[in-house]
Amino acid sequence: GKERMKYFVDNFSAGYTIPEDIETLIPELHQAKTRHYTELLSTGAIPLRPGVEHLINEARERKYRLAIATTTTPENVTALLTHTLGEESIEWFEVIAAGDIVPAKKPAADIYTYALDEMKLSPKDCIAFEDSENGIKSSLGADLATIITINDYTRDHDFSDAVIVLDQMGEAGNPFTVLAGSLDTDGGEYLNCDLVEKLHQQSLP
Repeated sequence: GKERMKYFVDNFSAGYTIPEDIETLIPELHQAKTRHYTELLSTGAIPLRPGVEHLINEARERKYRLAIATTTTPENVTALLTHTLGEESIEWFEVIAAGDIVPAKKPAADIYTYALDEMKLSPKDCIAFEDSENGIKSSLGADLATIITINDYTRDHDFSDAVIVLDQMGEAGNPFTVLAGSLDTDGGEYLNCDLVEKLHQQSLP
């Protein structure tokens, strides 16, 4: 996001003359990045990760209350949902906490605290899904048990306090691998609501 761009300019721009209008330039660059991202989404070049759609659909069938807590922009969230699950999927989530809706982004817990407050839920009644160290710092800061699925950029991050760490959510013929933590999958290949509930119970004191 904008904060990462500013951090890069401030810390890794040796030999680069920072323009006087940098505070204007960074938001413009961020907007250009968002446009490029949404264009890629519209072509189908950015699919959902394995198992995500299945888990969301199963959760909806069970009438689970769903929310999104992310530091990306609302525009990016809307574009991702629309181009992968359909425009109607925006309504599947009771709260979409995104972007600058809170003062401090991840790793601060603000975005999760906001979502919990909006839903009037206790952290012990919820579970979070994350894929980065900043993400789990944020969720744990809000006292949320957290399931991790790594990606190529975060496989070396510290996830020692996660309920479990998986390489992916998995799907039929493409099973997940448990990288840290323990889970009796009963022979299942992918993360389903029964396994999520089991992990949630494991996390309770």
